[in-house]
Amino acid sequence: MTIAFVSLAAFIASYALTGWLARHLRQRQIVDRPNPRSSHSTPTPRGGGLSLVASITGGIAVLSAAGTVSMPLAAVLILGGLSIAAIGFWDDIRLAPVAIRMTVHFGAAVLAVYVLGALSGIRVGNSVVQLGSAGFVLGVLAVVWILNLFNFMDGIDGIAASEAAFAFFGSAGIVLFAAHGTPADAAPALLAGAACCGFLRWNWPPAAIFMGDVGSGYLGYVIAIIALASLQTSELSLFTWLILGGVFFVDATLTLSRRVLRGKPVYQAHRTHAYQWLARRWGSHARVTTAVIAVNLLWLLPCAVLTVKFPGSAWWLCIVALAPLVLCAVLSGSGRPE
Repeated sequence: MTIAFVSLAAFIASYALTGWLARHLRQRQIVDRPNPRSSHSTPTPRGGGLSLVASITGGIAVLSAAGTVSMPLAAVLILGGLSIAAIGFWDDIRLAPVAIRMTVHFGAAVLAVYVLGALSGIRVGNSVVQLGSAGFVLGVLAVVWILNLFNFMDGIDGIAASEAAFAFFGSAGIVLFAAHGTPADAAPALLAGAACCGFLRWNWPPAAIFMGDVGSGYLGYVIAIIALASLQTSELSLFTWLILGGVFFVDATLTLSRRVLRGKPVYQAHRTHAYQWLARRWGSHARVTTAVIAVNLLWLLPCAVLTVKFPGSAWWLCIVALAPLVLCAVLSGSGRPE
C-alpha cells in the first residue's frame, strides 16, 4: 500500500510541478531556442526535469523512512542523483565546463559502485566470468555511459521520458512476475516510472517543455543505479538490462562510434542519431516516439523476460534481441554525416 501511495503521489507531483515549471521557465526566458542543430522549431522551456528530480527524490526519501528502500540504495539515489541533477541544471542555464561535468559524473558513479558493490561477474551460458577488480572500473564506466547516453538520446519530444518509463516499469514487472521478487525490490522503479508518466503529459509531442540535461542525465543515473542494485541481488542480469535499454544503447553507441571514427568531438551537438534521421524523414516526433514504444513493448520486453526464464541462454537472447535494432539503426542513418 505504501509503494502504491508513494508512486501515485510521485505521478501527481511530477505532473503538477512540470506544468508549473513550463510557465515559470518561459517567464524567466529559460528556453531552448531553435538552431541549425535542433529538432524543434519553436522556443520551448527547458529544465523541466527538475520535477522528476523533486518527485523521485522525495519518494525515495519516504520509502527509505518506511523501510521499503535500503539506506545505502537511498543514499546513492539521493546524493548521487542530486549531484548529477545540479550539474545538469547548470548546463541548462549556461554551459558547464566539460571537465567539471565529467568530474561530477565520475564522482557520482564511484560513490554508487563503492556503496552498492562492483560488478563481480557476468554469467555466460552455464559459466560465470569473474571480473575481479576490473568489475569496479567497469561498473563506474557503465554508470557514466548510461547517464550520458540518456543525455545524447534526449533529442525529440517524448522519447527519453517514455524510454525511461519503459525501463522502470519493464524491470519492475520482470522482478515481480518473472524473477519472483518482492514489491520492495521493485519499489524504486515503480516510483520513478510513475514520475516519468506525470512528466510525459507535458513532454509528449508537441512538447510544452523539455526535460533538459537536469532531467536526462538524472534519469540515466537512476536507471543505472537501479540496474546495479538488481545485479547485486541477482534479480536481473546484465543482459536483461541491455535488452530493456536496447533502443538507446544501440543508437547511441553506434552513432558515437561512427562519429569518433570520423574524428568528431564526443560532445559536439549533432542530429545524426537514427531517431533524429527518422524524425526528419517522417516529419513527426510522435511517430518516432510511438515506434520506439512499440518496439520496446512488442519485441524487447518479451526478449528481456526470456533472459530471466532461461538465464543460461541470456547472452545469445541479447544478441537476437539487439541484432535487428543494429540493422534498423544503420539503415536509418545512425552516425551518418549530415
